[in-house]
Amino acid sequence: MEKWLKWAIEIQSIAQIGLEYTEGKYDRERYKRLREISKEIIKEKSNLNLNKIEDLFCNEKGYQTPKLTTRAAIFKDNKILLTHENDGTWSLPGGWCDVLESVKSNTIKEIKEETGLDAKAIKIIAIQDGNKHNTICPYGMCVIFILCEVIGGSFKENIETTEIEYFALNNLPDNLSEERSTKEQIEMCFKAYTDENWQVQFD
Repeated sequence: MEKWLKWAIEIQSIAQIGLEYTEGKYDRERYKRLREISKEIIKEKSNLNLNKIEDLFCNEKGYQTPKLTTRAAIFKDNKILLTHENDGTWSLPGGWCDVLESVKSNTIKEIKEETGLDAKAIKIIAIQDGNKHNTICPYGMCVIFILCEVIGGSFKENIETTEIEYFALNNLPDNLSEERSTKEQIEMCFKAYTDENWQVQFD
């Protein structure tokens, strides 16, 4: 991670904690200004617009913690299931963990929403720090990979994906959605699928 992004994240975190716990009105103004500075740094150094930064980076309260996202690894005939996103890229099915959802239930829900398939979660493959593996984002992100098994259902049109397809490891599409799931992460899922003694990996 580049130094400027680390600084911006740390400034934002200090500002968010300060806004949650300080009672002095002048201190609150100072923390608000720190948050503005962190936002300006991100805007200057990235291609994100201010509204996007506000939504993702400066719109929370309380102690700042990483966001959770789940990705499902589903196999058939030694091929892995990928979803064709509405932006034209391919990725493992999954998404942000919603409020009131557990890691397990969120994984199952995301599979259903994006593929139309009914599935059960089998085991955790890995828990990764997204900023170490995926596209750098201006907030902490933990990506949890879950080995899953289809038990029914069929693809249905939805607002997120246009189709689903199973791919062999040596025939993955070139246009993977790197911020969702990288080639290395998909390769890791293949290894976990074929290794009966797989141990959960974590950063």
